Amino acid sequence: MTTTTEQAVRVGVTRYFPHLAGSLVLAGAGAFGLLQKWEPNHNDPGLAYADKLAGGLPTVCRGLTPHVTSTPIVPGERWPADKCYREEQGAIVRMQDRLAHCFRVLPPQRIFDAASSHAWNNGAAATCGSLAMQAFNAGQWELGCQRLGRSDAGRPVWSFVSRVDPLTGKKTFEFVQGLANRRADETLYCRTGAVSGVAA
Repeated sequence: MTTTTEQAVRVGVTRYFPHLAGSLVLAGAGAFGLLQKWEPNHNDPGLAYADKLAGGLPTVCRGLTPHVTSTPIVPGERWPADKCYREEQGAIVRMQDRLAHCFRVLPPQRIFDAASSHAWNNGAAATCGSLAMQAFNAGQWELGCQRLGRSDAGRPVWSFVSRVDPLTGKKTFEFVQGLANRRADETLYCRTGAVSGVAA
């Protein structure tokens, strides 16, 4: 059952960005839907846990970590649904506001939401500095969407986790199919915005 709090989150907040001469919806149904699909522990989304792929980073709800919220996250602790929704909305709005300032051209909403999912997973700074953002800012929407998950040569990107080899001390990268699946989904969602070319 969807609570009133969850409905409020999904409605989102429309914010005008003067540098883009237009508005974007923050924490709306598109971004929230992507996070809901890829982030939660579906069996117990309110249970905080140490994310093994992220080196034991404390995580709860739809991917809330200490990187996006100042509220302490203690593995094993259980958060009620209303706390998850409240914290998620605030964190998503903050992240999307930062991401919006990296765009120099007003993106279609679906492209912005796909980029937001990418930023939620990789960090806004990483998405802002990506080749995908370069393409978006050149108005090359389709290319930017592709670059969320694939290089121009067609190889997977943003689908790896890094580890330090205890024997050599060198950083190694390991391909993660789940991350590749998420990048493919973000790309597909993004392309619907590129094809329509509309802000909604």
